[in-house]
Amino acid sequence: MSSDAADAIMDGTHSALRARGYAELTMRDIADEAGVSKAALHYHFDGKRDLLRSFLDRLLERFEARLDGVTGADPEARLLSLVETVLLPPADGDPHEFRTALLEIEAQAPYDEAYRARLERFDEAFADRVRSLLAAGVADGTFDESVDPDEASSFVVTYVKGARTRNVAVGASLDDSFAAFRRYVRRTLLADPPEEGVAAE
Repeated sequence: MSSDAADAIMDGTHSALRARGYAELTMRDIADEAGVSKAALHYHFDGKRDLLRSFLDRLLERFEARLDGVTGADPEARLLSLVETVLLPPADGDPHEFRTALLEIEAQAPYDEAYRARLERFDEAFADRVRSLLAAGVADGTFDESVDPDEASSFVVTYVKGARTRNVAVGASLDDSFAAFRRYVRRTLLADPPEEGVAAE
């Protein structure tokens, strides 16, 4: 498959998921959005699940690229930027409908080993970067020496996943969730937390 054809199919899958959700999504929907024939889709993919596995692989590549683009002056700034990148929708669009469709795919993971393996790779990529930042922050004195990077990174991944799920399921504010995470970092992780009532930069 040419790269142009692959891009068209993956973009069509993204659009179809936004419009239809996972449960109602068909190969015809994806073909229509991609501007290709249904026969062409079936030439490359066995069915919807096979195509969505490839789609998750593409999302993972883009996700890791976003994580690699995180910057900051120190470990605290980089940690906050990393979590903001994962928690909040990107500027180029991550609409509610698409996040809902992804949550539907996640709900299939207990029944589909290939979905589960791919979703685990998202968690691992995020956790690895959080762990590295925490370890660097402990080493340079930004974070308290009592912080366990393994334990704290597991908490951060769980918190972010829960916040995103609550946003999709009940409309909980992602901005509020990020503000709460910022307070957690400053009150719990920092070696020298700001005094209560004193706003940190």
